[in-house]
Amino acid sequence: MIQSLIKAVDLLEAFSIRHSRYTLADLAEHTGYPKTTIHTILKTLESRGYVERVGEAYALGSAVISLSQSAIANVEIRDRAAPLLRKMADELGESVYLTVPGKAHILYIYAIESSQRLEARSAIGDVAYYHSTSVGKAILAYLPPDRVDEILADVGQPRRTPSTITDRDQLFRELELIHQRGFSTDHSENEPKTYCVGAPVFDASHEVVGSCSVSGNSPKIVGEDLDRHAEVIVSTADAISRRLGYMPPRDKLTHLRAPQERAQPAE
Repeated sequence: MIQSLIKAVDLLEAFSIRHSRYTLADLAEHTGYPKTTIHTILKTLESRGYVERVGEAYALGSAVISLSQSAIANVEIRDRAAPLLRKMADELGESVYLTVPGKAHILYIYAIESSQRLEARSAIGDVAYYHSTSVGKAILAYLPPDRVDEILADVGQPRRTPSTITDRDQLFRELELIHQRGFSTDHSENEPKTYCVGAPVFDASHEVVGSCSVSGNSPKIVGEDLDRHAEVIVSTADAISRRLGYMPPRDKLTHLRAPQERAQPAE
């Protein structure tokens, strides 16, 4: 564990409604950490807006509010998406994921892992690159160009596997294709022998706020079975978006429905 990070969290958790301000001496007494250590950490937190000076004391900064709002939004997306994702996992028999965009990476906030997955683990809480994952590319394709440029300038396009797209022009051509057809693919670009199909999730303001994907070890997912997987993932992402207040444009094809919302055959 990173001790300096643990100390920073301890300092942030010292603040509460009943004790919203601390002097340096108060924090030293409360945490037992040396004043010099506390001062260094507070200066760092202050530079990012997580604490602020109030006279001789410190208080939580506005960045904490933004962070908490993001956490609430992520919980809202997860809770509304979970039933739809569970049905999709049952229908396709593969791993299913839900992600939200971060500053330089995507964050996995919900996962249903298939027993066929090569590595037995939960992805929840993991982060990944935008350019090498279907969920990441599904988000990139609907972000403003300057935001895409900002992300790529921050982290670049590191090669994760021999199939990773590391050329900027090639990535932008793929993003244009994703935007046209409404779904993305990952041909073992982030993990060896892992194939994925992803789709974006939108909110009421028509902004992309996440993405979901189906993932497995068979190349058929992005090969002969692509049409089936794309239909299910796009319709499920569309249903999640609708639960978040999204109303698709009139010219968008909306005949696809999430598994539990598809019309039943006539008796």
